Amino acid sequence: QVQIAESGGGLVQSGGSLRLSCTVSTRAFNAITMGWFRQAPGKQRDLVAAISRLGSTIYADPVKGRFTISRDNLHNTVYLQMNSLKPEDTAVYYCNPMVDGVPRGSWGQGTQVTVSS
Repeated sequence: QVQIAESGGGLVQSGGSLRLSCTVSTRAFNAITMGWFRQAPGKQRDLVAAISRLGSTIYADPVKGRFTISRDNLHNTVYLQMNSLKPEDTAVYYCNPMVDGVPRGSWGQGTQVTVSS
């Protein structure tokens, strides 16, 4: 079973930055699309950004121009650089392999991001 481990969250002031990391234990990492998702209290889990095996990226409208997703296939890791953070970015952030635009793996514990105003 694929193991997913997210890290890098924390408490930051509005306008600050954080870099999230996600390590995935699969030999097929370099062949799969990876997505970052987030879930705020009382809300559904939404896609934030995704990166294909070839490096093509997509972003949700609220984070365009502020967040950057990247991947290191040698180390089975996907990153999410988050700049100009806003209080509305506060959520638990998760990563997951995606197939046909849908998350397909088991969810990890996520990493909490809290942005204070």
